[in-house]
Amino acid sequence: MKNLHPGARWQYRLRAYWPLLLLGIFVTSWTLQILKFIAGWSFEAVLVLAVIFYILFVTIIAEIYARMSYNRFLYEVTDEGIKIEQGVISKKYTSIPYERVQNVDIHRGIIARIFGFSTLQIETAGQSGIRFGRRGNRQYKSEGYIPAVGIDEAEPIRTFVMKKIKQTNRELSGI
Repeated sequence: MKNLHPGARWQYRLRAYWPLLLLGIFVTSWTLQILKFIAGWSFEAVLVLAVIFYILFVTIIAEIYARMSYNRFLYEVTDEGIKIEQGVISKKYTSIPYERVQNVDIHRGIIARIFGFSTLQIETAGQSGIRFGRRGNRQYKSEGYIPAVGIDEAEPIRTFVMKKIKQTNRELSGI
């Protein structure tokens, strides 16, 4: 089993910062009021202390999340199919036989281009599920989603999987 591209750590970090920033704004406002009331400190001193504490808290939590997510996402492309293992709190094991694979897409967003990796989306006959996009529209999530593969690895994986699909289809049709 292989790990993701090292640039995926930044992708996981950025995902961790957004909810923590929103939570921190709420917690910091309450912390300011409590410290000001209990300690009797000036508002400026309490504000500086709260901001420093908050920055340290967000950085530590985001780094822990990024490292755990990165280390716990493994994939393997074998002769029988594609295996994906992921999850921090609960583990999810996915095995996709080539009979079910319809297509393999390579996607490179802005973060992926900066850090030099690609996202592989392996579309199957029955999609994994529906998720709602930012504007409420439905988007289908591919069952075989590998978020960070090196740019030099993505195309060979795609080519290998597409050859296996054609070979499997020929064998199933009896040609």
